[in-house]
Amino acid sequence: MMRHDRRQALARWQNCGTEDLDVLQTIFWSAGASRHALAQRLAYSKSKANAMVAALLDEGLLDEVGLQESSGGRRAETLRLSETLGVVIGADLGATSMQVAIMRPDMTLLARHRETIDVRQGPGVILARLRGLMRELMARCGLPASKVIAIGMGVPGPVDFASGQLVNPPLMPGWDGFSIRDYLREAFTAPVFVDNDVNLMALGEMYRLQRNLPNFLVIKVGTGIGCGIVCHGQVYRGANGSAGDVGHICVDQAGPRCHCGNQGCVEAMAAAPAMARMAIEAAQRGESEVLAERLQASGTLTPEDVAQASRTGDVAANAIIQRAGNLVGQMLASIVNFFNPSHVFITGRVADMGPLFLASVRQSVYHRSLALSTRHLEIQYAPLADDAGVVGAGVLAMQESMASAGGDAP
Repeated sequence: MMRHDRRQALARWQNCGTEDLDVLQTIFWSAGASRHALAQRLAYSKSKANAMVAALLDEGLLDEVGLQESSGGRRAETLRLSETLGVVIGADLGATSMQVAIMRPDMTLLARHRETIDVRQGPGVILARLRGLMRELMARCGLPASKVIAIGMGVPGPVDFASGQLVNPPLMPGWDGFSIRDYLREAFTAPVFVDNDVNLMALGEMYRLQRNLPNFLVIKVGTGIGCGIVCHGQVYRGANGSAGDVGHICVDQAGPRCHCGNQGCVEAMAAAPAMARMAIEAAQRGESEVLAERLQASGTLTPEDVAQASRTGDVAANAIIQRAGNLVGQMLASIVNFFNPSHVFITGRVADMGPLFLASVRQSVYHRSLALSTRHLEIQYAPLADDAGVVGAGVLAMQESMASAGGDAP
């Protein structure tokens, strides 16, 4: 396809009025809807909804993709954003891994790649690899760069959302103030949107839930600990983009020094590196034969080693998991009292810890939080798990593209 194809798609976005965008956004967030459901959600008359859908179908912004299940009458056609608009690229950058995906406007996955990285190598090395992967995946799909509607990217640090730049990221020395947008635009003319990785996980869960939960939290426990906040159906970023940086809440003033410079941060005491450190100490003290054998064989231990030892009933491994879960729950109890969410979804490397970690978090939260805050609170592992970040990156790309309505996006 020629380069002007994408410009034609963007021109169609530009010609959309407010009501057209309302229709497109409703269909996007409902993961497909019938004309009847669309009319109900937007409080439109049947004739108005039908007329608007017909116009958007003619303009190539919507597709009809099959009949829905019958509810007793004539089966309704399912509507979705048109494939002809192009694709979005989602990138989920973590401290130790990177995932990239090509998705249709309805978040259907076309291609994906995941690999281990060390984000401390800096933006030059990591982003060069990321840009190369994006090109490879587009080529695998048989698509030119001109078909990219937008790019969404999550990073493990505080982000000034307006500029898309990281601000003093503790886990990412060398990334402060680096323009990810400008770097990626050297290969793609599409707009680039950058956000904190846990915010994108929250967006991914919002998409899965079709925006039916207005107030919930996503807690990621990995190399760091962060929180995505959904308030009144929107991701809450705070005044400067640092909302949800809960990893540096103190849970023990006499605790170890955190890389942020303070002591006793929950991240320094319960994140993946802390669990690995506790496991090495337990092995060296002779408290776990399983962990000692693994340490001798590999020279180090990981949270995954702790999880595996726990599944064999290892007492020391179980104690490490319980302690980490209790500390995360201690931090989370304060957040629950303050925010009163309906759900808390936990994700990250701790998802491999199984029910023991989750039970420890729950016990700590329920013990420390007010009864009214926990009366209907559900705490569970995030259903999307590792996919939440990359799906959320795609959702960010589509959401911001629709919000800008084809104007001068960042």
